[in-house]
Amino acid sequence: MPYLNEMNPANGFIDANTSSQKGVELAADYNAANPFPHVVIDDFLPTAVIDMCIDEFYAHPIAADAVYNRDQERLKREIKPDFMSDSARRLFYSFNSRPFISIIENITGIKGLIPDPYYFGAGFHEIFQTGHLSIHADFNYHKPMNLERRINVLIYLNRDWKDEYGGQLELWDKNMSKCAVSITPKINRCVIFNTTSESNHGNPNPINHPEEISRKSIALYYYTSTWKDENRIHNTQFRTRPKTEDKFDWQVRLPEIINDFAPPVALRAAKRIKKFIRR
Repeated sequence: MPYLNEMNPANGFIDANTSSQKGVELAADYNAANPFPHVVIDDFLPTAVIDMCIDEFYAHPIAADAVYNRDQERLKREIKPDFMSDSARRLFYSFNSRPFISIIENITGIKGLIPDPYYFGAGFHEIFQTGHLSIHADFNYHKPMNLERRINVLIYLNRDWKDEYGGQLELWDKNMSKCAVSITPKINRCVIFNTTSESNHGNPNPINHPEEISRKSIALYYYTSTWKDENRIHNTQFRTRPKTEDKFDWQVRLPEIINDFAPPVALRAAKRIKKFIRR
């Protein structure tokens, strides 16, 4: 029986009455986990829902300009829910509904979670042969909604995936001194974890499937209305692992460093110059 046996396989909707206490039994282990609060749940969704999601990937041709391909994000693409089939869109609407969010709140202990109707960075993720995603801490601020990012939910869609195929989700300590947890992205495995500026994670091991099958997953993000104006806004912060050839992400970090240290008058001048150049 799947963990979310309350989900209707035909439409992805979750029964609100039977899901109200779901997840409470995982809360203590979740918040005691290292290197930051997280949980791994196998056999998460009904099999029919997983099969539908896998089929959805093959319904979307791969466009070259839709694939991230730089040192930190190699051969990765995203499929937004707005462009999926009706069945897949209904599933994501369910992920943004109160019954599902209540379960995530019960597991994490974080109340008042807010879904993202914009699906910033969320949807279906796919990483192709030799691709990877370097260790990182996620962006922390949802600008259009003025919200603080709090929770990641990842659900894997990889049949018969073995460790030697790469793509393990790694959770690193805040000092980037060691990998504390390595999770094989097996089919229907769900990983939920707190998202902070120190929750370093990624799948840095390149995909090495013998049949060149891609690594597939569902990515969901949740927020709270706890953002404070004095907080420092940052984009995705890529980290470098010790004794590796990981590259520092100057593309993102340099503008942030300039923004942190340049006097306001210089920043305003830079913005005016950019506007003038774009004319």
